[in-house]
Amino acid sequence: MSLAIAACGRSDGALTRIKNDGNGPDEFTVLPTAPLQAPESYGTLPPPTPGGANLVDPNPHAAGVAALGGNPAATVAGGQISASDGGLVNHANRFGVLPGVRRELAVEDAEVRRRHGRVNIFNIGPNDDYTSAYKRQWLDAREEQRRLMQRGVVTPSAPPPSN
Repeated sequence: MSLAIAACGRSDGALTRIKNDGNGPDEFTVLPTAPLQAPESYGTLPPPTPGGANLVDPNPHAAGVAALGGNPAATVAGGQISASDGGLVNHANRFGVLPGVRRELAVEDAEVRRRHGRVNIFNIGPNDDYTSAYKRQWLDAREEQRRLMQRGVVTPSAPPPSN
């Protein structure tokens, strides 16, 4: 009985449960910074902002964009869309854009997981709320490949179907 009651008390909202149970350091909390260097002109430095970003603070999102050939400056909030990306952005916006789509999706996701949690309260052992809640919506890659091939859609990067 106490196990069933304990299972109902989990309401942290986390989709996956990844934690460091060992006695050693958590390698994800140690972030390397860029080496210090003197600027070309001290007059061009931004004024110090308490609690603000440092010039040598890591920005993994911008580093990923740069590694993929993009412009890391585009990751700055309020940044302008470059001319080279204008066509892509216009194509993505061709059916309109919902201004609060992230907030709306977060509310819908919380509702899906809340409904799923009420049904599956006796799930004992380690689990993944995201996988459990959305398992019915997963696509079967092989079945989708067969469906596309039957309609004549060329799928050159897909492996050959196994019969």
